[in-house]
Amino acid sequence: MSAGTAWHRGRLGAAKGPHRLLFGQMHEDTEIEQEAFRGKGRVFCIASAGCTAMRLSNEHEVVACDVNPAQLAYAERRARGAALEVGDAERAMGFARTFMPLVGWRAGVINEFLSLSDVTQQLDFWQTRLNTRRFRASSDLMMSRTMLRAVYAPELLRCLPARFGAVFRQRLERGFAKHANTQNPYARALFYGQASDEPRPKTPRIQFVLGDAAANLESCAPGFFDAFSLSNILDGAEPAYRERLLRAVQRAATKDAVVILRSFGEPPPDLAVNYAENDRTMLWGAVEIRKACSF
Repeated sequence: MSAGTAWHRGRLGAAKGPHRLLFGQMHEDTEIEQEAFRGKGRVFCIASAGCTAMRLSNEHEVVACDVNPAQLAYAERRARGAALEVGDAERAMGFARTFMPLVGWRAGVINEFLSLSDVTQQLDFWQTRLNTRRFRASSDLMMSRTMLRAVYAPELLRCLPARFGAVFRQRLERGFAKHANTQNPYARALFYGQASDEPRPKTPRIQFVLGDAAANLESCAPGFFDAFSLSNILDGAEPAYRERLLRAVQRAATKDAVVILRSFGEPPPDLAVNYAENDRTMLWGAVEIRKACSF
């Protein structure tokens, strides 16, 4: 367990207590991993809710690691057939959704929007009927530092840009202008919290490992993994932990290994290509795909 990252507490907030289930589902578009990891063999991923591990295990041998024992146990249960549960992140998002009717986002309006498949129509609908003055004011309030600190530890908020409400709206607009709603299960999940459960692996090839990601990679044989899906593990991490993790990745990577990192923060200036717009969840500020040897 590493004190260099906020995730070791097993809680979204700063309060101490038992480890909790933080994520009942992963808000990450695994199609990005499936495309980037094509032809690769052994994959290391953050277990989280198990979605990425299960999707990848049909084509890859997967090691799924998590520092939170409650989260790891849940991911393992899901791989064995257990149903989705609600984590703390989904509870927070569900609370925000209770205000949807107050900003004009009633069920009929949302259902009409979700029935669209033309991105030009979606963009117009978003700009004229959803991104209203009431919604902008509400999202600015809900995503203010004051409100977010009621749920999230300060370390997890450091990565967020200023005026996050406005930035978040820009990410949604970018996504609706690119991905057809009728073909995007994450769009319905965003509005209604309804996620389709992941298909179970035909022949599970997942090893679930409890512990810190950097420590686990430091302990494995050099050149052991062909790909790494690291979620947003570095959101809330100290700079020293980032350096440690990336050194461990380089050590554990094969020559042509690929790494995927996500962040709720804005992309760093030196990020050559940002794949965030390709992630259909529309939540991420940065989705980085690069060779492990390039860190």
